[in-house]
Amino acid sequence: MKLLIKIGGTLVDDEARRHAIAGQLAELARTHQVVAVHGGGKQLTRFLEERGVKSSFVRGLRVSDPAVIDALTKVIGGSVNKQLVSAIIKSGQRALGISGIDGPLTLATQLDPALGRVGQPVQTNGQIFDLLLSAGYVPVVACIAGDDHGNIYNVNADQMAVSCATGWGADRLLFLTDVAGVKGGNGELLPELTPAGTAELVKTGVAHGGMHAKLDAASLALQKGVPEVVIAAGHEPNVCIRLVNGESLGTRLVPGIPAREGSAA
Repeated sequence: MKLLIKIGGTLVDDEARRHAIAGQLAELARTHQVVAVHGGGKQLTRFLEERGVKSSFVRGLRVSDPAVIDALTKVIGGSVNKQLVSAIIKSGQRALGISGIDGPLTLATQLDPALGRVGQPVQTNGQIFDLLLSAGYVPVVACIAGDDHGNIYNVNADQMAVSCATGWGADRLLFLTDVAGVKGGNGELLPELTPAGTAELVKTGVAHGGMHAKLDAASLALQKGVPEVVIAAGHEPNVCIRLVNGESLGTRLVPGIPAREGSAA
């Protein structure tokens, strides 16, 4: 099975959780093909603040001028990426850290001039993953992309994960986040959703902010052929292993009509 696992920046920022997830990735890599994509917005904000640079956001996206891009490559492409890679290696599995710039793995275009160098991924070369996996490495991807003109873009990690999953032909896309899953209007956890149910949550404002963006990314993944997307809490013990083994955790998003949709229908 081809597994694309997106790890939220909050999870990789916590040393204990980072090592716990790394151990699961190493274990899964012994029987499956595993690619990890990570964020690091919290760490980037902290780095910028320490240098007196205030972050500005538009529609939840960080305005990315040259100073932010320089910090992005140092923090998310550097320390955050290498901490996760070293944790996987410590768990007994070889891993190799890359970004969308390398290869190039992922090409992007500028999303909006008002946002500076914020990119929209348009294509990921999944053959790079196949090459690394065949050599025994777990690819660990930082959410940075580029273009043919040498520009570097800050890419939303959820969108990066979708581009990597679709370009590679992943069988399952897992979003590991800091919440239990997608909740309905009464605060109940929704175990399963279709794009129609997702659209209703967004339309009614039940899903907003970061969850709105995550659901948009999940819907795009389904639209582009990923058979299943799961949004689940990364701090759950052995969450990756349990999800791959079929345990019902978080929210499962599928393209067809699910057995149940709770109040989201």
